[in-house]
Amino acid sequence: MRYKLFTTYCTIFFLLSSMVMFAVPGDESENGDLEGPEPTAAPINSKLFILIIAGILYAYFHFSKKENQAHSN
Repeated sequence: MRYKLFTTYCTIFFLLSSMVMFAVPGDESENGDLEGPEPTAAPINSKLFILIIAGILYAYFHFSKKENQAHSN
């Protein structure tokens, strides 16, 4: 149980830290000018494969769990 919780926390940390590391830096002006030019958009296509893999793994484990429950009843 403890190992499963640890791996879950590590996975969430690594997935979310990736978003922070590649975020677009903010404006360094101290006056908080919101009327300035828009920052360039951050691309998401380089990390999209992680989302795809996570979705496939989730679907696999979800459906295999349901299949095991159906066989045990």
